[in-house]
Amino acid sequence: MTQPHALRPVARPPLLHVSVQDSLKRFIADNALAGGDPLPAEGDLARRLGVSRNSVREAIKALESLGMLETRRGIGVFVREFSLDALIDNLPYGLGRSLRDIEEIIEIRRTLETAMIAQAIERMPAEDLRELREITDTMRRHAERGESFADEDQRFHSVLFRGLDNRMLIRLIEVFWLAFDRAADFFNTDNPNPMQTWRDHDAIVAAVARKDVEEARQRLALHYHGIGNVIAAARAAQAEQS
Repeated sequence: MTQPHALRPVARPPLLHVSVQDSLKRFIADNALAGGDPLPAEGDLARRLGVSRNSVREAIKALESLGMLETRRGIGVFVREFSLDALIDNLPYGLGRSLRDIEEIIEIRRTLETAMIAQAIERMPAEDLRELREITDTMRRHAERGESFADEDQRFHSVLFRGLDNRMLIRLIEVFWLAFDRAADFFNTDNPNPMQTWRDHDAIVAAVARKDVEEARQRLALHYHGIGNVIAAARAAQAEQS
């Protein structure tokens, strides 16, 4: 049986628990531990690292917040399956106070969606296309009443790329909406032209139905140009107030 790689005592910088985190991450990587594998007991970790149990406990809590470890009460500490969920869940809370943040997220999403639309069209099942049409019908009804339809807009983009079965892309789309919603607490991000936004989405669906990749790509780009105009208006209003 192969002996596991050893834990080496850590140096003692001002932030000791950070070094303990690094040591634990190296131990997990060196021993190829996977989701569900246990770590040594807390006291054993402290002894082998040459630090206090409190430092080990702080490091474990930090790695739990990153989604790397989980503590099962009365059993021990275990490695979690790799996931970016914790990072993605926390990302919107660091965004939204800056219009520059929102502009950069828009650019990232525009690049991702226009690059992946060809695959999305190729793999889209008939039921997803029907759902896109239902969503745009709901958008039109809201637009005719001068109402916004952020929920439908978010759902539209999720359904548009659902056939790719790319969970990370869908989560990134969610991050955009969470950050955009957070920005609304600090800036005016109201849609000034709901009818045009509906037309943008309706044109995307029409292109998808024809399997016209280039047209769909252009329509997506135009849609994001419209979102950029909303941000530009918010930036102008902010400049006037300062």
